Amino acid sequence: MSSRVTHAVLFGLGVLALVFAAGLAFIVGPRVNQLPYDLERTQTVAEAPNATFLQIKDGKAEVNQGTLRSTITVQPDAAATAKLEGDLDGKAAVWLVGQQVVRTDNGELVSAYSTELAIDRKSAAAQPWDGQWLDTGNERQSVAYTGQIYKFPFGTEKKTYQIFDRDINAAQPAVFVKTEEIEGLETYQFTQEIRGGRQEVPADRLQLLLGQLIPGATSGQIVYNNTRTVWVEPTTGQYLKVQEVQEKNLVADSGQSVNVLNATFTYTNDTVASAADRASNNRQLLRIVNLWAPIGLVVLGLVLIVLAVLLSMRRRNAGKHAGRAPAPAPAPGTTAAAVPPAPQAR
Repeated sequence: MSSRVTHAVLFGLGVLALVFAAGLAFIVGPRVNQLPYDLERTQTVAEAPNATFLQIKDGKAEVNQGTLRSTITVQPDAAATAKLEGDLDGKAAVWLVGQQVVRTDNGELVSAYSTELAIDRKSAAAQPWDGQWLDTGNERQSVAYTGQIYKFPFGTEKKTYQIFDRDINAAQPAVFVKTEEIEGLETYQFTQEIRGGRQEVPADRLQLLLGQLIPGATSGQIVYNNTRTVWVEPTTGQYLKVQEVQEKNLVADSGQSVNVLNATFTYTNDTVASAADRASNNRQLLRIVNLWAPIGLVVLGLVLIVLAVLLSMRRRNAGKHAGRAPAPAPAPGTTAAAVPPAPQAR
């Protein structure tokens, strides 16, 4: 391959590397930093040992004690996502979510809910959508989701976020507390404090609870407290660990009250390890696409262009020297004749 061709190839590859670097940084990177449409189905499990909880069986309300296990399943609804229109089209994804809370000693169902909502693909915050619904076991009802629910934004910051709480159907602030390492990953810890919240309960169920747990009471409400702590991997916005210290009291207007929930739910070790593994893999992919690959391509491109320029300069210099004809060599066996001096003027 001639030097001219080598120079052209190196220069072209260098420019191509810079173009690819720009494409990764400004086209591919932004597309990677958002939730995929084909999100894999995920499950998170939390347990609450030595919990006090309300259980209704065959129309009878009882306050029991034992260990509870909560399982939340998240999966995409591709059909509903494909039907999104307007501002949501291409920018949001629909998730179908369900939760079951069971007793670990006998597997009996204590509570359950299912819901469907639209999530912004970049911020992971709930979006206004007329198709969202919530079913707590009676029938589907309307709900207005806002804030973060099952995930934080890509590139989570050390600031306050709003987390939606299903029991009070409202978002409350979650304050950044500190950084903490979990499973070898740096996480941001956020804490949300809910005090004196009012849980919405169907009227017939509330009357059943009052009649059996506070005889004589005719009206009342369930007062709800929760300290929710989430540990978030900031690059991906994924939850690595969640803990909720929940308390619910059935309070009659007479002032009498009964504790119907006292439980501390925490992600199991297996759930934390699985979440950390997913976050680690996703973080590595994001860093490769957003940082290391563009930097590497820029460096490679500049090196190739510099090499091309140096080869071009070397070729030009070689051409200049080649243009100067050398003095003829004397024939073998002879000596070069002396050049007579020029005559001097007298």
